[in-house]
Amino acid sequence: MNGKTILITGAAKRLGAAIARELHAAGASVMVHYRQASAAAAALVAELNADRPSSAACQQADLLDLASLPLLVGSTVEHFGRLDGLVNNASSFFPTPLGSIDSLAWDDLIGSNLKAPLFLTQAAAPHLIEAGGVVVNITDIHAERPLAGYPLYCAAKAGLLGLTRALAVELAPRVRVNAVAPGPIMWPDSGVFGRAEKARIVAHTLLQRAGNPLDIARAARYLVADAAYVTGQVINVDGGRSAHL
Repeated sequence: MNGKTILITGAAKRLGAAIARELHAAGASVMVHYRQASAAAAALVAELNADRPSSAACQQADLLDLASLPLLVGSTVEHFGRLDGLVNNASSFFPTPLGSIDSLAWDDLIGSNLKAPLFLTQAAAPHLIEAGGVVVNITDIHAERPLAGYPLYCAAKAGLLGLTRALAVELAPRVRVNAVAPGPIMWPDSGVFGRAEKARIVAHTLLQRAGNPLDIARAARYLVADAAYVTGQVINVDGGRSAHL
């Protein structure tokens, strides 16, 4: 991936940071997008640039502000001179039991998980078409098998899964569009899942263990760098949980 540039949303921490490190290790330059985690983003960029000078940068943007999305793409192209890939990783996640859903939850969950990936991909499309690039969306196994208490999140991820396939059609043949659907990889920082719930979820995986962020990062790397004849697909990285959920 030498000479390639990848923009990764929500890349300062957690899965996004793992994906950034993996794609960078493959030779790509990376633009680390963040919303609030400026210190973590700066630290990651410093780490990557220490390994390979001038190969990483970071950019703040609120993905719910549609006007900021072309600017995010533009700053990436201005800094690195090109854009070869987009990883739509940034995501909000919180419960919305039926009866409690309001417009704020709608705007946040649909905005971060579906609306922003659509409009960011649209802004990036001319550059990706020119480069013969790739889009990787981070969906969720619950896009197809809903999680009780999270109807709005599941609907948003289901929309992103459908969008993945639709954009693969729209951007063919120059741009490949695929998705990675994580299972139990990293638990939310909010602590919404207790110990018993975590154990129950892991028990439903065929491999009987939680995954690692590197599992997602390696799947993203495959789709970006090695899957030249793969588009419109979703890879479930969930320890087999979706096989019998």
